[in-house]
Amino acid sequence: MHPGLTRRRFIGVTAAAAGLGLLPVGGRGRAEASVVDWHGEAMGAVASLRIHHSDRGAAEALIRRAVAEVRRLERVFSLYRDDSALVALNRHGMLAAPPPDLVEVLAQARHYWQATHGSFDPSVQPLWTLYRDHFSTPGAAPSGPSSQSRDAALALVGLDGVAFDRNRIAFRRRGMGLTLNGIAQGYATDRVVGILRAGGIVSSLVDLGEPRALGPAPDGHPWRIGIADPDGLGAIAETVEVADRAVATSGGYGFRFDAEGRFNHLLDPKSGRSAALYRSVTVLLPDATGADALSTAFSLLPKEEISSVLHRLGDGEVRLVTAGGERIVLSPRGREDRAEAGGGMIRAAARLGCA
Repeated sequence: MHPGLTRRRFIGVTAAAAGLGLLPVGGRGRAEASVVDWHGEAMGAVASLRIHHSDRGAAEALIRRAVAEVRRLERVFSLYRDDSALVALNRHGMLAAPPPDLVEVLAQARHYWQATHGSFDPSVQPLWTLYRDHFSTPGAAPSGPSSQSRDAALALVGLDGVAFDRNRIAFRRRGMGLTLNGIAQGYATDRVVGILRAGGIVSSLVDLGEPRALGPAPDGHPWRIGIADPDGLGAIAETVEVADRAVATSGGYGFRFDAEGRFNHLLDPKSGRSAALYRSVTVLLPDATGADALSTAFSLLPKEEISSVLHRLGDGEVRLVTAGGERIVLSPRGREDRAEAGGGMIRAAARLGCA
């Protein structure tokens, strides 16, 4: 089972400076638009960046800054690079003088761990390793790991077992490990949005795994983001319209350990079992970091508890597809609606929460 299979296949950034629409190359807006494209790989996925700007040099500089920022964050958060700060932490159980971004993401993780009463917990890495190793073994029991081995892994889970400040990060129990795949893509998205905004971009759609819209689309209408159909590979189940919002989707269909699909990557830090309440959970919030974390946590919570968290946050929207196929929309006001399906433009793929 190659770890790359758990990564998204495409990320993208489309952006325009003030006064410019997103035009085809050679088109004209309210100012002459230079269009700069970049193609490559970032965050373990195929990447494409396109920036429209009246100053070609400024557009090229923004591309370089965005790519450099993503590369820098990969060296902090990646579980697939031997030289990343996170790999070093997991290997040694301690990290002195940690990168400030790692400390910041852990602080954000602790905030959502507390807000969800422990349902968002990046210390589930020992559980992920347990399931990966079990189902990678020839002749593995289709019922999954034994209860004894699951209990042993669960004993290593709990964000309260991670001590951190700007000087040091340390695990309180030997064998603990972190995965930040349930929050790091959102954090990286927010950082790129900040770079674009500082560079004069007023309209953009940044998708590093968790799409975030900066402002409305250039025509003044909201951006339309499609939510993946959990039952149809590559299909769109519905679309949402957003401006200055992020969209994150989690679903057990994103990665499954076994061929039957009984065991997925959304692991409950309390029971050690895979999420089964919903086929898909989509969270809309102003920032991608929060949307990313909560789409993971909400995959494990009944809708009443999700509503309670939204009420405490005072913001956001959650769109659920239940195990039985019912579509529900929850808001902080406690209102519950049935979601309407529709066509889509951009797929918000299932977020893969663990390495």
